[in-house]
Amino acid sequence: MTLLLTCTALGYGAVATAAPGDNADPLQLLGREIAAGTSSKFPFIPDRSFEASYLNIPVFVARGLAPGPTLCLAAGVHGDELNGVEVARRAFAKADPQTLRGTLIALPAINAEGVRSGSRYLSDRRDLNRAFPGRTGGSVASLIANAVFTKVLSHCDALLDLHTASNQRANLPQIRADLSDPEIRELAIHFGLGIVVGGSGPDGSLRREAVRAGIPTVIYEAGQPNRFEEDEIERGVQGVENVMAYLDMTTAIDREVPDNRIYERSRWVRATPGNGGFFFPAAKLGDVVETGDSLGAIIDPLTDIAVDVVSPMDGEIIGMAVSQPVLSGYALFHLAWHDSD
Repeated sequence: MTLLLTCTALGYGAVATAAPGDNADPLQLLGREIAAGTSSKFPFIPDRSFEASYLNIPVFVARGLAPGPTLCLAAGVHGDELNGVEVARRAFAKADPQTLRGTLIALPAINAEGVRSGSRYLSDRRDLNRAFPGRTGGSVASLIANAVFTKVLSHCDALLDLHTASNQRANLPQIRADLSDPEIRELAIHFGLGIVVGGSGPDGSLRREAVRAGIPTVIYEAGQPNRFEEDEIERGVQGVENVMAYLDMTTAIDREVPDNRIYERSRWVRATPGNGGFFFPAAKLGDVVETGDSLGAIIDPLTDIAVDVVSPMDGEIIGMAVSQPVLSGYALFHLAWHDSD
Protein backbone atom coordinates (compact mmCIF):
# COMPACT_ATOMS: atom_id res chain seq x y z
CA MET A 1 0.00 0.00 0.00
CA THR A 2 1.34 3.42 -0.94
CA LEU A 3 0.24 6.83 0.29
CA LEU A 4 -0.20 8.90 -2.90
CA LEU A 5 -0.18 12.68 -3.24
CA THR A 6 -2.02 14.28 -6.18
CA CYS A 7 -3.42 17.72 -6.94
CA THR A 8 -7.13 16.81 -6.68
CA ALA A 9 -8.74 18.66 -3.74
CA LEU A 10 -11.54 17.34 -1.58
CA GLY A 11 -12.67 20.92 -1.11
CA TYR A 12 -12.68 21.59 2.63
CA GLY A 13 -10.82 24.76 3.52
CA ALA A 14 -10.38 28.03 1.65
CA VAL A 15 -7.29 30.15 1.20
CA ALA A 16 -7.45 33.85 2.01
CA THR A 17 -6.00 36.52 -0.26
CA ALA A 18 -2.48 37.67 0.56
CA ALA A 19 -1.97 41.32 1.33
CA PRO A 20 0.21 43.27 -1.10
CA GLY A 21 3.81 43.90 -0.13
CA ASP A 22 4.32 40.72 1.90
CA ASN A 23 7.95 39.71 2.40
CA ALA A 24 7.71 35.96 2.90
CA ASP A 25 7.91 33.33 0.19
CA PRO A 26 4.98 30.96 -0.29
CA LEU A 27 5.24 27.61 1.49
CA GLN A 28 5.21 24.52 -0.72
CA LEU A 29 3.55 21.69 1.20
CA LEU A 30 1.95 18.46 -0.03
CA GLY A 31 1.53 19.83 -3.55
CA ARG A 32 -0.03 23.04 -2.26
CA GLU A 33 1.25 26.60 -2.23
CA ILE A 34 0.35 28.63 0.85
CA ALA A 35 1.05 32.30 0.28
CA ALA A 36 2.13 34.75 2.97
CA GLY A 37 -0.77 36.23 4.90
CA THR A 38 -3.08 33.27 4.18
CA SER A 39 -4.36 30.18 5.92
CA SER A 40 -5.59 26.92 4.45
CA LYS A 41 -7.10 23.59 5.49
CA PHE A 42 -6.73 20.61 3.19
CA PRO A 43 -6.43 16.80 3.28
CA PHE A 44 -3.06 15.08 3.40
CA ILE A 45 -4.22 12.70 0.64
CA PRO A 46 -6.45 14.62 -1.78
CA ASP A 47 -7.56 11.54 -3.72
CA ARG A 48 -11.16 10.35 -3.58
CA SER A 49 -10.19 6.76 -2.91
CA PHE A 50 -10.93 3.88 -0.58
CA GLU A 51 -7.65 4.35 1.30
CA ALA A 52 -8.04 8.11 1.60
CA SER A 53 -11.45 7.64 3.22
CA TYR A 54 -9.92 6.16 6.36
CA LEU A 55 -6.23 7.15 6.21
CA ASN A 56 -6.68 10.81 5.42
CA ILE A 57 -5.22 13.40 7.78
CA PRO A 58 -6.43 17.02 7.93
CA VAL A 59 -3.65 19.58 7.49
CA PHE A 60 -4.01 23.17 8.72
CA VAL A 61 -1.48 25.84 7.68
CA ALA A 62 -1.25 29.54 8.56
CA ARG A 63 1.53 31.43 6.74
CA GLY A 64 2.39 34.79 8.29
CA LEU A 65 3.14 37.92 6.32
CA ALA A 66 6.40 38.39 8.20
CA PRO A 67 9.17 35.76 8.17
CA GLY A 68 9.76 33.64 11.25
CA PRO A 69 10.01 30.05 12.49
CA THR A 70 7.67 27.19 11.64
CA LEU A 71 5.90 25.76 14.67
CA CYS A 72 4.09 22.44 14.20
CA LEU A 73 1.28 20.99 16.33
CA ALA A 74 0.72 17.23 16.30
CA ALA A 75 -2.40 15.69 17.87
CA GLY A 76 -4.43 12.52 17.65
CA VAL A 77 -1.41 10.25 17.27
CA HIS A 78 -3.46 8.16 19.69
CA GLY A 79 -7.00 8.41 18.36
CA ASP A 80 -8.70 8.34 21.76
CA GLU A 81 -6.76 11.34 23.14
CA LEU A 82 -9.27 14.03 22.30
CA ASN A 83 -8.05 16.94 24.43
CA GLY A 84 -4.99 17.34 22.22
CA VAL A 85 -7.10 17.24 19.05
CA GLU A 86 -9.17 20.16 20.31
CA VAL A 87 -6.09 22.06 21.55
CA ALA A 88 -4.65 21.93 18.03
CA ARG A 89 -7.94 22.98 16.42
CA ARG A 90 -8.54 25.93 18.76
CA ALA A 91 -4.95 27.14 18.73
CA PHE A 92 -4.93 27.17 14.94
CA ALA A 93 -8.32 28.91 14.77
CA LYS A 94 -6.91 31.76 16.87
CA ALA A 95 -3.84 32.26 14.65
CA ASP A 96 -4.07 35.31 12.37
CA PRO A 97 -1.82 35.00 9.30
CA GLN A 98 -1.99 38.76 8.81
CA THR A 99 -0.12 39.38 12.07
CA LEU A 100 1.72 36.06 12.44
CA ARG A 101 5.49 35.96 12.06
CA GLY A 102 6.46 32.62 10.55
CA THR A 103 4.22 29.61 9.96
CA LEU A 104 1.90 27.50 12.09
CA ILE A 105 1.20 23.96 10.86
CA ALA A 106 -1.33 21.79 12.70
CA LEU A 107 -2.02 18.09 12.18
CA PRO A 108 -5.01 17.83 14.55
CA ALA A 109 -5.86 14.17 13.89
CA ILE A 110 -2.87 12.19 12.67
CA ASN A 111 -4.67 8.92 13.46
CA ALA A 112 -7.81 10.22 11.78
CA GLU A 113 -9.63 6.88 11.77
CA GLY A 114 -8.87 6.42 15.47
CA VAL A 115 -10.27 9.86 16.29
CA ARG A 116 -13.48 9.04 14.45
CA SER A 117 -13.85 5.59 16.03
CA GLY A 118 -12.44 6.32 19.51
CA SER A 119 -9.59 3.84 19.02
CA ARG A 120 -6.16 4.49 20.49
CA TYR A 121 -4.51 2.39 17.80
CA LEU A 122 -4.53 2.20 14.01
CA SER A 123 -6.57 -0.18 11.89
CA ASP A 124 -3.65 -2.63 11.90
CA ARG A 125 -3.77 -2.62 15.75
CA ARG A 126 -0.38 -0.94 16.00
CA ASP A 127 0.58 2.01 18.17
CA LEU A 128 1.49 4.85 15.79
CA ASN A 129 3.57 6.44 18.54
CA ARG A 130 6.03 3.55 18.32
CA ALA A 131 6.35 3.66 14.52
CA PHE A 132 8.22 6.92 13.83
CA PRO A 133 10.06 7.89 11.70
CA GLY A 134 8.50 5.05 9.73
CA ARG A 135 9.49 3.63 6.37
CA THR A 136 8.01 2.87 3.00
CA GLY A 137 7.06 -0.73 2.35
CA GLY A 138 6.15 -1.40 5.98
CA SER A 139 2.94 -1.66 7.97
CA VAL A 140 0.11 0.88 7.89
CA ALA A 141 1.61 2.48 10.99
CA SER A 142 5.04 2.68 9.37
CA LEU A 143 3.63 4.15 6.15
CA ILE A 144 1.66 6.86 7.95
CA ALA A 145 4.57 7.69 10.24
CA ASN A 146 6.93 7.98 7.28
CA ALA A 147 4.55 10.15 5.24
CA VAL A 148 3.91 12.53 8.14
CA PHE A 149 7.58 12.67 9.12
CA THR A 150 9.02 13.27 5.66
CA LYS A 151 6.27 15.34 4.01
CA VAL A 152 5.25 17.68 6.86
CA LEU A 153 7.44 17.49 9.96
CA SER A 154 10.57 18.10 7.92
CA HIS A 155 9.35 21.71 7.65
CA CYS A 156 9.19 22.21 11.44
CA ASP A 157 11.59 24.34 13.48
CA ALA A 158 9.82 23.23 16.68
CA LEU A 159 7.10 20.69 17.46
CA LEU A 160 4.44 20.42 20.16
CA ASP A 161 2.98 16.90 20.47
CA LEU A 162 -0.41 16.97 22.22
CA HIS A 163 -1.60 14.00 24.31
CA THR A 164 -3.68 12.78 27.27
CA ALA A 165 -3.24 9.83 29.59
CA SER A 166 -3.88 6.34 28.24
CA ASN A 167 -6.91 4.15 28.90
CA GLN A 168 -8.42 4.35 32.42
CA ARG A 169 -5.85 6.91 33.63
CA ALA A 170 -5.63 10.69 34.03
CA ASN A 171 -2.67 13.07 33.81
CA LEU A 172 -2.05 16.33 35.61
CA PRO A 173 -1.34 19.00 32.95
CA GLN A 174 2.37 18.64 32.24
CA ILE A 175 5.11 18.99 29.67
CA ARG A 176 7.46 16.08 29.01
CA ALA A 177 10.82 16.98 27.57
CA ASP A 178 14.46 15.96 27.32
CA LEU A 179 15.81 18.41 29.89
CA SER A 180 19.41 17.63 28.96
CA ASP A 181 18.95 19.60 25.72
CA PRO A 182 19.02 23.37 26.48
CA GLU A 183 16.87 24.30 23.48
CA ILE A 184 14.21 21.74 24.36
CA ARG A 185 14.34 22.72 28.02
CA GLU A 186 13.60 26.34 27.14
CA LEU A 187 10.74 25.30 24.88
CA ALA A 188 9.23 23.26 27.73
CA ILE A 189 9.67 26.03 30.29
CA HIS A 190 8.08 28.64 28.03
CA PHE A 191 4.96 26.52 27.47
CA GLY A 192 4.28 28.18 30.79
CA LEU A 193 1.55 25.98 32.28
CA GLY A 194 1.44 22.89 34.46
CA ILE A 195 4.75 21.21 35.28
CA VAL A 196 7.74 19.90 33.32
CA VAL A 197 8.85 16.27 33.64
CA GLY A 198 12.21 15.13 32.28
CA GLY A 199 12.63 12.20 29.90
CA SER A 200 13.48 11.51 26.28
CA GLY A 201 10.56 9.20 25.48
CA PRO A 202 10.55 5.67 24.05
CA ASP A 203 12.10 4.61 20.76
CA GLY A 204 9.70 5.12 17.88
CA SER A 205 7.74 7.87 19.61
CA LEU A 206 7.16 11.04 17.63
CA ARG A 207 8.90 13.18 20.25
CA ARG A 208 12.08 11.10 20.48
CA GLU A 209 12.45 10.60 16.73
CA ALA A 210 11.76 14.26 15.93
CA VAL A 211 14.48 15.27 18.40
CA ARG A 212 16.85 12.79 16.76
CA ALA A 213 16.06 14.50 13.45
CA GLY A 214 17.03 17.86 14.93
CA ILE A 215 13.54 19.23 15.69
CA PRO A 216 13.12 20.50 19.29
CA THR A 217 10.00 18.73 20.54
CA VAL A 218 7.98 18.55 23.74
CA ILE A 219 4.78 16.75 24.75
CA TYR A 220 1.78 18.34 26.43
CA GLU A 221 -0.05 15.70 28.51
CA ALA A 222 -3.34 16.54 30.21
CA GLY A 223 -6.48 14.77 31.33
CA GLN A 224 -8.16 11.52 30.35
CA PRO A 225 -8.81 9.85 26.97
CA ASN A 226 -12.14 9.62 25.16
CA ARG A 227 -13.49 12.96 26.35
CA PHE A 228 -13.11 16.70 25.94
CA GLU A 229 -12.06 18.41 29.18
CA GLU A 230 -12.43 22.17 29.00
CA ASP A 231 -9.81 23.16 31.60
CA GLU A 232 -7.11 20.94 30.08
CA ILE A 233 -7.95 22.16 26.57
CA GLU A 234 -7.78 25.83 27.53
CA ARG A 235 -4.47 25.29 29.33
CA GLY A 236 -3.11 23.64 26.22
CA VAL A 237 -4.25 26.46 23.93
CA GLN A 238 -2.69 29.01 26.27
CA GLY A 239 0.52 26.98 26.29
CA VAL A 240 0.67 26.97 22.49
CA GLU A 241 0.20 30.74 22.52
CA ASN A 242 2.97 31.07 25.12
CA VAL A 243 5.36 29.09 22.90
CA MET A 244 4.44 31.23 19.89
CA ALA A 245 5.25 34.35 21.91
CA TYR A 246 8.54 32.81 23.07
CA LEU A 247 9.46 32.08 19.43
CA ASP A 248 8.57 35.69 18.54
CA MET A 249 5.76 34.55 16.24
CA THR A 250 3.26 36.79 18.08
CA THR A 251 3.33 39.69 20.50
CA ALA A 252 1.47 37.88 23.30
CA ILE A 253 2.86 37.75 26.85
CA ASP A 254 5.44 35.00 27.32
CA ARG A 255 5.10 32.87 30.47
CA GLU A 256 7.55 30.51 32.12
CA VAL A 257 7.24 27.51 34.41
CA PRO A 258 8.91 28.25 37.79
CA ASP A 259 12.02 26.23 38.62
CA ASN A 260 10.34 24.29 41.43
CA ARG A 261 7.84 22.82 38.95
CA ILE A 262 10.56 21.18 36.86
CA TYR A 263 11.00 17.51 37.77
CA GLU A 264 13.98 15.51 36.54
CA ARG A 265 12.67 12.10 37.60
CA SER A 266 9.42 10.14 37.66
CA ARG A 267 8.21 6.57 38.21
CA TRP A 268 4.99 4.58 38.57
CA VAL A 269 3.76 3.02 41.81
CA ARG A 270 2.28 -0.35 40.84
CA ALA A 271 0.02 -2.93 42.41
CA THR A 272 2.31 -5.30 44.30
CA PRO A 273 2.54 -8.98 43.28
CA GLY A 274 -0.37 -11.10 44.48
CA ASN A 275 -2.51 -8.08 45.37
CA GLY A 276 -4.99 -7.66 42.55
CA GLY A 277 -8.56 -6.57 43.17
CA PHE A 278 -10.71 -3.43 43.14
CA PHE A 279 -8.62 -0.24 43.24
CA PHE A 280 -9.91 2.71 45.27
CA PRO A 281 -7.62 5.76 45.23
CA ALA A 282 -7.53 8.15 48.18
CA ALA A 283 -4.89 10.55 46.84
CA LYS A 284 -5.56 12.75 43.80
CA LEU A 285 -3.71 14.45 40.98
CA GLY A 286 -1.43 17.23 42.19
CA ASP A 287 -1.08 15.88 45.73
CA VAL A 288 2.41 16.19 47.17
CA VAL A 289 3.08 13.00 49.15
CA GLU A 290 5.81 11.68 51.40
CA THR A 291 7.39 8.25 51.79
CA GLY A 292 4.95 5.93 53.61
CA ASP A 293 1.81 7.96 52.86
CA SER A 294 -1.29 5.95 52.01
CA LEU A 295 -2.39 6.59 48.43
CA GLY A 296 -5.37 4.26 48.33
CA ALA A 297 -6.34 0.62 48.70
CA ILE A 298 -6.85 -2.54 46.67
CA ILE A 299 -9.60 -4.81 47.95
CA ASP A 300 -9.85 -8.45 46.88
CA PRO A 301 -13.59 -8.85 46.16
CA LEU A 302 -13.49 -12.61 46.93
CA THR A 303 -11.71 -12.48 50.28
CA ASP A 304 -12.48 -8.87 51.37
CA ILE A 305 -8.77 -8.44 52.18
CA ALA A 306 -7.66 -4.83 51.75
CA VAL A 307 -4.07 -3.89 50.89
CA ASP A 308 -2.83 -0.36 51.39
CA VAL A 309 -1.09 1.33 48.45
CA VAL A 310 1.86 3.16 50.01
CA SER A 311 4.09 5.82 48.46
CA PRO A 312 7.70 4.56 48.23
CA MET A 313 9.10 8.11 48.01
CA ASP A 314 8.42 11.82 48.33
CA GLY A 315 6.93 13.34 45.19
CA GLU A 316 3.99 14.90 43.39
CA ILE A 317 1.25 12.81 41.78
CA ILE A 318 1.30 13.72 38.08
CA GLY A 319 -0.73 10.78 36.78
CA MET A 320 -2.97 8.06 38.19
CA ALA A 321 -5.39 5.28 37.39
CA VAL A 322 -9.09 5.81 37.96
CA SER A 323 -10.94 3.45 40.28
CA GLN A 324 -11.18 0.06 38.54
CA PRO A 325 -10.33 -3.65 38.86
CA VAL A 326 -6.55 -4.14 38.67
CA LEU A 327 -4.07 -7.02 38.62
CA SER A 328 -0.54 -7.30 39.99
CA GLY A 329 1.84 -4.83 38.35
CA TYR A 330 -0.84 -2.41 37.19
CA ALA A 331 0.39 1.21 37.16
CA LEU A 332 -1.57 3.13 39.79
CA PHE A 333 0.18 6.44 40.59
CA HIS A 334 2.82 8.34 38.61
CA LEU A 335 5.13 10.28 40.95
CA ALA A 336 7.62 12.98 39.94
CA TRP A 337 10.42 14.44 42.02
CA HIS A 338 13.60 16.54 41.92
CA ASP A 339 17.01 14.88 41.76
CA SER A 340 18.02 16.89 44.83
CA ASP A 341 15.09 15.57 46.89
